[in-house]
Amino acid sequence: MTQTPNRLERRKAQTRGALISAAQGFIASGELNVPIAEITKAADVGMGSFYNHFESRDQLFQAAVDGALELLGMYLDSLTDVDADPADAFTRSFRISGRLFRLQPELSRVLIHSGPELITSQHGLGPRAARDIGAGVDAGYFRVPDIQLSLALVAGALLGLGQLLLEQPDRDDAQAVDAMAYSVLLALGVPDDDAQDLCARPLPPMSDVPSVDGERE
Repeated sequence: MTQTPNRLERRKAQTRGALISAAQGFIASGELNVPIAEITKAADVGMGSFYNHFESRDQLFQAAVDGALELLGMYLDSLTDVDADPADAFTRSFRISGRLFRLQPELSRVLIHSGPELITSQHGLGPRAARDIGAGVDAGYFRVPDIQLSLALVAGALLGLGQLLLEQPDRDDAQAVDAMAYSVLLALGVPDDDAQDLCARPLPPMSDVPSVDGERE
């Protein structure tokens, strides 16, 4: 039987959540060296409460990035067709992730400023992309000698795309995302016709988009 969290446990969870949300806001704005005092002020918690949950600002920021990555990963999982082939699953995830840069810019800025975390983190996009690339190689869809190098290429393309879309609000995001997905597929060894087909397939409705404050759009 699952026990209902008591008041103290709920309060601890709320405090931790407030600190992570505040940290995500600073990361999104590129303020990576903000003092702990400013973080606790933004979270509306006492300085002592910070050290009940985290040993350092770096540990908090790591939790904030991991949380954002996992939030995005879970959202992608909710839109994944379990029967899709690896190439389709990978392409769909890339195209959805790219569209989120406009649909949820705050979450996107956290991802952009997290940079290499997309490749090395055990949360969110990285492990899911590595899984799909590996499965695609095994199934003969992708032709790459090194999955980790391919993952670095994919992450770099996605981050660059996100920065471009945020800096150029007039650019057609769907067109840009699909063009980048097409280029990535070619780099993974997918034939031109197949890459065009994968990028032209309809996407599921993108409702209930996640945000870094835990709410849904």
